[in-house]
Amino acid sequence: MAIKYSDLELAINSLVTEFHKAADNQPTMNTSQFQSMISNQLPAFAKSVENEEGLSQVLQQMGVQSGENISFENFWTLINKEAIQLFGNTHKEKNVKCGCLLQ
Repeated sequence: MAIKYSDLELAINSLVTEFHKAADNQPTMNTSQFQSMISNQLPAFAKSVENEEGLSQVLQQMGVQSGENISFENFWTLINKEAIQLFGNTHKEKNVKCGCLLQ
């Protein structure tokens, strides 16, 4: 019998799968692969990395040093930031604030 995964488990699997797909199944991706993945999978955020200045800021926030590739750990830092922001944007009318400790 096949295991039935929860929505949260499937969402986590999607994050990992999309990272590996963008990185051509390598442990890290370069900035071009990263920009392509962001434009395809996070279109609302894509404008942040369209130019070099925006890309540099995002990479710095993710803990990526100049010339380094992007690891899943770096990507996870971005997901945390975007999750908090998305939660805030989708709950504005309810006056609910994210109290996650990872902020």
